[in-house]
Amino acid sequence: MVLRTAQRGCMAAAIAAAFAHPAFAQEAIQATAPADSQAPEAQAPAAAPAPADGLKLERVVVTGTASRSSKMRSSVSVSTMESEAISLAAPTSAAEVLRSIPGVRAESSGGEGNANITVRGVPISAGGARYVQMQEDGLPVLQSGDFNFITPDSYVKIDGTLDHLEVVRGGSASTLATNSPGGIINFISKTGEQQGGNIGIQRGLGYDETRYDFDYGGRLAEKTRFFIGGHYRTGEGQRKTGMNTEEGGQIRGNITQELSNGWIRLSFKHLDDKAPTALPVPVRVTNGHISEIPGIDPRDTTFYSPYWTRDISLTKENGKASSNVNDGLRVKSDSFGIAASFDLGNGITLSDNFRKANNSGRFLGVFPANNGVAGNYVIATGPNKGQAYNGAAFSAVVFNTSIDNADNTLNDLKLAKSFAINGGKLTTTGGLYTSLQKLGLTWNFNEYLMQLTGDKPALLQTASTTPGYVGPAWGGCCMRAVDMEYKLLSPYLNVGWEKGPLNVDASVRQDRQRANGTANIATNGLVYEPASEQLVDYKIHHTSYSVGGNYQFSRDLALFARASDGVAFNADRILFGTPLDGSAPISINTVRQVEGGVKWRSGSTSAFLTLFRAKTNESNFEATTQISTANRYDAKGAELEAAWSLGDFRINGGLTWTDAEIVGTAPGQESNIGHTPRRQARITYQIAPSYNAGPLTVGGSLVGTGRSWADDANTIDMPAFRTVNLFARYQFNSQLSLSLSVNNLFNKIGYTEVEGDGHAARSIGGRAVKMGLNYSF
Repeated sequence: MVLRTAQRGCMAAAIAAAFAHPAFAQEAIQATAPADSQAPEAQAPAAAPAPADGLKLERVVVTGTASRSSKMRSSVSVSTMESEAISLAAPTSAAEVLRSIPGVRAESSGGEGNANITVRGVPISAGGARYVQMQEDGLPVLQSGDFNFITPDSYVKIDGTLDHLEVVRGGSASTLATNSPGGIINFISKTGEQQGGNIGIQRGLGYDETRYDFDYGGRLAEKTRFFIGGHYRTGEGQRKTGMNTEEGGQIRGNITQELSNGWIRLSFKHLDDKAPTALPVPVRVTNGHISEIPGIDPRDTTFYSPYWTRDISLTKENGKASSNVNDGLRVKSDSFGIAASFDLGNGITLSDNFRKANNSGRFLGVFPANNGVAGNYVIATGPNKGQAYNGAAFSAVVFNTSIDNADNTLNDLKLAKSFAINGGKLTTTGGLYTSLQKLGLTWNFNEYLMQLTGDKPALLQTASTTPGYVGPAWGGCCMRAVDMEYKLLSPYLNVGWEKGPLNVDASVRQDRQRANGTANIATNGLVYEPASEQLVDYKIHHTSYSVGGNYQFSRDLALFARASDGVAFNADRILFGTPLDGSAPISINTVRQVEGGVKWRSGSTSAFLTLFRAKTNESNFEATTQISTANRYDAKGAELEAAWSLGDFRINGGLTWTDAEIVGTAPGQESNIGHTPRRQARITYQIAPSYNAGPLTVGGSLVGTGRSWADDANTIDMPAFRTVNLFARYQFNSQLSLSLSVNNLFNKIGYTEVEGDGHAARSIGGRAVKMGLNYSF
């Protein structure tokens, strides 16, 4: 990707907040259109917001709600980001865009994918986004957000095909989607409502990275419109690897036919992309404090090198496969979708959203098993092969995971009926969501001996004839073959009442999951034996609910409250633990939440304040530590979004305060009770000022996080950090513009995670400067 560091995401989100502008809501299938509309296209837009309303409280949202409504009238905490605002900083990492949204934790320091995302004190005790569902146009990218080595953000790319972003935290996310009790992040595509397009080029300054973007849409006929767009990029990337480790892109498109009583849309996506991963690097921890090892800069070290030998791995059929370690994260996706909405008359609306996606890829990254041992070695690869090396070496474990199959078939069918009763409107919505998610993974963790240097490290001689090879890592624990299939059947019902300033709704959903398949661990990391294969065949279900209300005292003031209960089913992270053949109870992860808040604006100021409490009960297994946990968490806090303007000057910001603790553990881990959950800072904040001076737009952002603990035992301190980002754009005329961005201006180190024993840690990336030229037509 072009912008690969967490700071770039900060910049994108901050600029998005600062430059957000009014826009009509696009059609979205995950919500049902009001009964009095012909279709979403035919709806009149909501009343225009006041020019000073920086939070766009009249923006119509469709995510996490059974009917389209403005943020001001909705009883959920929701943030929106507009397409023009996002494109100003040209982010291409889905997770990075989220860092400046209050209440959202997005640890996007892992490169272009593999991010950890959660909300409001709900824990990140494993990788990925267990409690948050990432969607494209109302359907999940992957049904589970925390599959090992395959996260949904890896398959979402930010470019000109994105119309806007909607982020719901808590609330009705428990009942209007599956595996999303923490929230829903919905990337909504352009559909050709505006005629025209863009072409652009962006170039890294001081690092090798070039990106090309294009998009175009408009009318094919009076009732037919289309949109197509995408991007391609190539180069080394911000973190130096010594080779072309970034290559690929995507193309997406859709065609919409407007009908007399609705619309129907066909869409497609082709994604084929490669980018380096950024795993933790060796550090030292002394008395709970992290320090860097000389020559190992956590902001740019990757251990990718032209001096690697190829990694020979075990296939599921006990054959051998050869991989280039420098390939990093490779993702492929081909999808096709059909969406439609129809007004059947008498207040009845029918809508359906279907998508079939073929997903695959590979995850290759170098993980340090220790933080180095000084000694006398012999170089085994590279131009200095055979020469003595007197320095530090470390155990380099290659995480080589083949994403054999992550295909899914998804469908969300809704039928809504509206009734006029006593001067108000009652809307009932019944839905049936079905999902088939496949998961085929082949793990291979081989260990090598490598120079401890961040500049093109070489492998060192071992007893093996393969240069640098030590053997299967950690005793062969992690040579695994997984072939799973997860089926979901989820009926749900929402009832909403609206009269005057009052909106009240209640919803219930039952998720029924059926899991089938097999999993195996290779004996001694060398061979898969039928006798060691684990059979998986179980059924599980959970009923979730959500109830909330919103009262709008005036055009500029509203209060809301909500209570909810939701579930996130475990997937492959519970394999190789308790029996999964239906003979033993299956653990699930539940989140219970209450929240309430106020939305207010006056003159040039607008604010959205939410108080929340979340109680989480979960089980987990960590691949790198081989430790199982079963924790209960209790978190309470407040999140604030605010905006203010004076003429051409604007400032947007956010603040999240979270007080979280572990209130229960598995036997033997009781000493963690009362501790703060790992990586949970008490304070996070964002401030984004901007100024328009004719053709010149300048802006910046300050994004920070408070001190936190790296482990549940609260023994390793993760220091607070903040980053400063700058942005400028000059508009030569209505079509041609030039932009410049500086991310992490002061080149700060910011640790986002540390291994439990303190030998390795992962940081945000360092300073990055980028220039872009864009032409609109």
